Amino acid sequence: MQLSVWPPTGALYHANRRTNRMAHVRRSPIHGKGLFATLEIPRGEYIGTYLGPEAKKNGSHVLWVDAGDEWIGRRGLNRLRYLNHSASPNAEFDGFDLYALRRIRANEEITIDYHWD
Repeated sequence: MQLSVWPPTGALYHANRRTNRMAHVRRSPIHGKGLFATLEIPRGEYIGTYLGPEAKKNGSHVLWVDAGDEWIGRRGLNRLRYLNHSASPNAEFDGFDLYALRRIRANEEITIDYHWD
């Protein structure tokens, strides 16, 4: 699992540009700002990679991923940091990569389950 991903280069740079075309940030009815689909996103579609420097401690916009024998945190610096929680999410992470769990309509908020319970 690649840790140092900020600033994004190569394939991650192009993936981030793709995310910027697929989703935009605006005021959310769930909480503060949210991430919304700019266009319809099919089920199983790759949405983007949570980009940012490695995090040493928890904080705002930090995503922790179970890497088997350790947890790896990344401080989000791209649009994916605006994902809000839902008990019925329409997207999920596989590592730091985000995928659509079902079809996401244009202008629908993209949400994940924070797994706090």
